[in-house]
Amino acid sequence: MKILTFALLVISLLLSGCGEDQATEEFEPEAVVATDSIPTIKGEFIFLADAAVLKGKDFIYGVQIDSISRRLADTVEPLKRDEFDMVEVTVKAKVVQNPGQNGWDELVQIREILEIPKRKGDSLSAPKVTKDINKP
Repeated sequence: MKILTFALLVISLLLSGCGEDQATEEFEPEAVVATDSIPTIKGEFIFLADAAVLKGKDFIYGVQIDSISRRLADTVEPLKRDEFDMVEVTVKAKVVQNPGQNGWDELVQIREILEIPKRKGDSLSAPKVTKDINKP
């Protein structure tokens, strides 16, 4: 009888241990990476009296004139060598179709000014070499 009771106890413990596993598996939530819908554009910028242009290696866009483009123009003004000099800039801008169809087919709407690198030494203004006439 003791063996039968012991066997029933062991069987009941085994059966209760083999039931459905109620333990919840913990999953780490996947990191959601939001892509930036506004692209970063790097190119040369020029602002004239009534127009602005952003030119890169394989594109050229007109720039929508607004407060940000005017602020960019004021910022690059001291870096220009002359009135028609283009200055390299990096901006976040949205490319849109030109609604007026006057001028460029596509315009960029500058949303954020990211970088305006300082100009490197100007190759056009090389240092002047003076030669002493009295020495051979």
